[in-house]
Amino acid sequence: LKEGDSQAHNTLQAAMAATDQAATLLCIVPPSLGVLWALKEFVWLKSIKLVGPKAGLSAPLSGASPGEVADILKSMEEISSYIAVGATAFLNKEYQYMVVYMIAFSCILFPLVGAPTCLAFNVGCITSCACGYIGMKVAVYANVRTAHEAWLDLQRGFNVALRAGSVMGFCLVSLGVFVLFGLLVLFRGVLFSTDAADAEDLYEALAGYGLGGSSIALFGRVGGGIYTKAADVGADLSGKNEFGIDEDDPRNPACIADNVGDNVGDVAGMGADLFGSFAESTCAAFVIAGSSYKVADGIAGNYPATLFPLLMSSVGIIVGLVTMMVVGCFYKVNEVSKIESALKGVLNISTVLQTPAVIGLAYYVLPAKFALDEKFDNVTPEKCIASVLLGLWSGLVIGYATEYYTSHTYRPVREISETQRVSAATGIIYGLALGYLSCIVPTICIGITVAVAHTVAGMYGGALGALGMLGTVTMGLAIDVYGPISDNAGGIAEMSKLGADVRRKTDALDAAGNTTAAIGKGFAIGSAALVSLALFGAFTVRAKIESVDILDPWTFTGLLYGAMMPYAFSAMTMKSVGIAANDMVEECMRQLKLIFEGSAKPDYERCIAISTDASLREMIAPGALVIISPLAGGVLFGKNCTAGMLSGALVSGVQLAVSMSNSGGAWDNAKKYIESGGLGPEHAKGSNAHKAAVIGDTVGDPLKDTSGPSLNIVVKLSAIMSLVFGSVIADYSGPTGGPFWLKRVWAFVQFCFCCQFFFFFFSPIEADACQAGLRVGGRAVKPKPRTILSTFKLQAQTGQALRSFDPFTQSRHSGIAELLPVPKHQVQTAQARRRFDPSAQSRHSDIAELLAPVQRQVQTDQA
Repeated sequence: LKEGDSQAHNTLQAAMAATDQAATLLCIVPPSLGVLWALKEFVWLKSIKLVGPKAGLSAPLSGASPGEVADILKSMEEISSYIAVGATAFLNKEYQYMVVYMIAFSCILFPLVGAPTCLAFNVGCITSCACGYIGMKVAVYANVRTAHEAWLDLQRGFNVALRAGSVMGFCLVSLGVFVLFGLLVLFRGVLFSTDAADAEDLYEALAGYGLGGSSIALFGRVGGGIYTKAADVGADLSGKNEFGIDEDDPRNPACIADNVGDNVGDVAGMGADLFGSFAESTCAAFVIAGSSYKVADGIAGNYPATLFPLLMSSVGIIVGLVTMMVVGCFYKVNEVSKIESALKGVLNISTVLQTPAVIGLAYYVLPAKFALDEKFDNVTPEKCIASVLLGLWSGLVIGYATEYYTSHTYRPVREISETQRVSAATGIIYGLALGYLSCIVPTICIGITVAVAHTVAGMYGGALGALGMLGTVTMGLAIDVYGPISDNAGGIAEMSKLGADVRRKTDALDAAGNTTAAIGKGFAIGSAALVSLALFGAFTVRAKIESVDILDPWTFTGLLYGAMMPYAFSAMTMKSVGIAANDMVEECMRQLKLIFEGSAKPDYERCIAISTDASLREMIAPGALVIISPLAGGVLFGKNCTAGMLSGALVSGVQLAVSMSNSGGAWDNAKKYIESGGLGPEHAKGSNAHKAAVIGDTVGDPLKDTSGPSLNIVVKLSAIMSLVFGSVIADYSGPTGGPFWLKRVWAFVQFCFCCQFFFFFFSPIEADACQAGLRVGGRAVKPKPRTILSTFKLQAQTGQALRSFDPFTQSRHSGIAELLPVPKHQVQTAQARRRFDPSAQSRHSDIAELLAPVQRQVQTDQA
């Protein structure tokens, strides 16, 4: 603009103000629509009445009397209420632990990083808890209605499970965007100024929001995972293998706890996990963008452009709404074989729609050219679009790769089933190999995304890649929550004694749900890798780390420890599942003996209590490992050690999480393939092949539902912890990034070495005098060990004078004069004493008189 061109200047200001207002509306309107859609779907769920089929509509109940239908409906409602009460009781008790954690951790955050970060942390915790609670309540409300609608028609059962899952997806993303934007407005208008120079402090404080979400996710995933797998393993081992009954048989006392676990682990836990990923990746992008105020054309000075990461998630809500409206037009679920294709269609449609939405958004809010730092000073919207789209489509590829390795539609899972005709051991070997092989495609996808995104836009590009993969999280979470809802529906159908035809439908819905759950875990793990890398980049910005040198000894030490952390964490969680499962099996075996004798009824509450107490007790140690390690490593060993720790945990944790989740999912679906008659009637339920498949599924349960899914939170939480405490870690680091105490300890070691050196340097005076037989008062004089201070004083007083003293010329040195107060006498060394000529000196009756002052000085600490 030419100077004085006021009209053009006013036009530009008006355009910028309009863009600011549009960005604000984009952060408010889509989340509002998402919440309204979730409310609409919940109202629709409530409108479904449990009345049973009309006469002639259901083959399994054809000819059934109205009384039998009424008994079935009553049983369905009773079982559903058991599940709902158990899930609510567990979450209430778990959240009591979370409140204690929030208060305790806030006492650490407040003095170290300030009140704004502490506020953001608590808001993140509360939002994550709210999202998990809402999703769990909707899931336990929808499970019985899914079973009821599947009783009537397969398409209707599918619609209930999917639409109920979408309630969780829309609530989570809408609340996440809404609350994060509200915090941003509060910080920007009240706690911080609107100047670009304050942007860095503002967004670093906002990172506490991601820390809160990820903390709840860790305990939700670990606690829920231990709960569900303790009940699942107990139900399988005691019911199927010992007494030959199904895990969902109402006589099995662990069946209710098993169904409760599906909700608290796979709904509330998964929701908290993906909420944490969204919050962390957004905060990481904010921190990196906020640090650009130091360079010309930095993005920190452009408010709408800074909001771009948050706006992508907001636009994703609109994409999810459109997807839910049109998916029924493209995919009809009128037979069992079309269930999986319909669920994959949800991902396909949302990914295709998200692509133009991201492109249009980037061109609208991003300037034609902006800077992030001195190196990346020419970033364009095209480069940001490339980063986002790589993450978006990599997520879809990872989902399809996960489906290939975990669905019994494809060869890998069927190979496991065939090997289980021989023994359980061969099935386990094949399953482990399958899990390792399944790491290849996700690793390549993540590697390409990171390489390209970082090349064109630095760490900011990595954060955008993570947000791109999470761009369809509304639909990803919908199909993920669909899994436990359909699983519960199958359990309710079994326990309510619905017909075999209904059970066949619910089993088909459940099998597809296992695959979509595996796809959801793949999404979560892939996004966790990119989120962790983005947080790592934000940490290097805050801790002022220019580069991470693997040859640095402290970096490499941290690298080794970080690579070990996922294995230690997995060992702790798997052992916890084993401990809880042992208690559950013992209780189930005790009850089942009485139940089969007819002297007792199943005590569901006792099994629920065992799982609850064990999961809450056992989740503390793994959580402490992840939370404490980054902070302790940084404070004790420096920021370079923390950087190495984050790198090691990321590389090791992602591979381990992928292999564990896919191995466990493959064993589970191999069992379902055998149960569906895939190997023929001679290898169906109750056969040796089926028993071997149950053992494989039992081994895989803690892998796919406890340790594997929790590992992505390990890599994220350790990174966000480092980011939030980045300034503290930097303050406790040395000038080269090592421990702050290293220089002081080295100086102390040098001091001690010098003192020892001078001790041995001066000791020959005493030793030679003793060896020469000097006597004082008729006894041999033995040297008294000198203290460090006396030795240091001797060295300071004499210096080089002692070594250069000439006994024959009797040279006078001030240092010797102070050391030997006897005037005009020589210091007697071993060599001088042997050549001493008493005739040339003043006469002494005994040489001891000459050396007495020196001897007294050596023998006292005061000298």
